[in-house]
Amino acid sequence: MSINRVILVGNVGKDPVVRYFDKGVAKATFPLATSETYTNQQGETITSTEWHNIVLWRALAEVAEKTVKKGAQIYIIGKIKTRSYVDKDGNNKYITEILADTLVLLEKKPGIPGTNQSHEYESSGNGLKSGAGNGRTSVPAANNSVESDYKSSGVSSNNESKQDSSFDEGIPDTKNEDDLPF
Repeated sequence: MSINRVILVGNVGKDPVVRYFDKGVAKATFPLATSETYTNQQGETITSTEWHNIVLWRALAEVAEKTVKKGAQIYIIGKIKTRSYVDKDGNNKYITEILADTLVLLEKKPGIPGTNQSHEYESSGNGLKSGAGNGRTSVPAANNSVESDYKSSGVSSNNESKQDSSFDEGIPDTKNEDDLPF
């Protein structure tokens, strides 16, 4: 058994570049920076930044085109894919990409300090699902329906059938009115 799963939280380095192929299939690419800060033996604070090439397909690419901007903090779940090509000088080149199937936009709620709001979009073979606290809206995609989840932090829908357990860990499936943070 083997597992190829990546979870990243970082900042978008450039606005997504979206290309459309045959039959309206969209592909979005953009760089994502993740940083790690530590203190060395001399007491200096060192920040190390890694850059990741993110690739989104179909409806998820179309969502990124409309919502992801340079500097935005996002949460990505996907898999690592390495491919090779020959450059114009005949040299073999390799590129490692993250093929994302889940995209969560992380942002502060306006006017409420210390609270976060997230918008989750998930690619699957069945469609695009979008739930805002307690509702869902379907968005059709080209050639297939890709589902995308939208959630507000701390609030989950009672009718959500598919959840990523690593993302929702510690959040109960249902909330009553007394549990809401507002």
